[in-house]
Amino acid sequence: MPLPALSLSLQFARFGEAAVHRAALPRARVVRWIRHALDADAEITVRIVDAEEGRALNRDYRRKDYATNVLTFDYAQEPVVLADLVLCAPVVAREAAEQGKALQAHYAHLLVHGTLHAQGWDHETGPEDAEAMEARETAILAGLGYGDPYRQTDPA
Repeated sequence: MPLPALSLSLQFARFGEAAVHRAALPRARVVRWIRHALDADAEITVRIVDAEEGRALNRDYRRKDYATNVLTFDYAQEPVVLADLVLCAPVVAREAAEQGKALQAHYAHLLVHGTLHAQGWDHETGPEDAEAMEARETAILAGLGYGDPYRQTDPA
């Protein structure tokens, strides 16, 4: 079965470490990671931001006054998935270091995670939903050559 089609806009805000994050996110890999997480064709914008922009978005849209790793703005699931995924580069880098993961491996996980959210998956609605979403993420990442992001470190 062919993978769903993806129209991707990949954006990088201007910030001090942007080059490091741009290097970890080659367009072809981002497309591959997201397409493997999709169940339908999609138009997705991925934006990599600094802590200030990440915090402002999280505060304004989720009423949480801190920068988080990934925010998913899902606009439609049919006939195509329409979404924006906003990843906060300093948070992603810090988490990757804390978890002993390569930056690129952590980005792969968070892009799969955000793409699942864009399709209606939700880990905050209860433990069963969280387990189902984690299992789906783990299966997708395994298919992409990454280890279980919830159980082990992955130097990939």
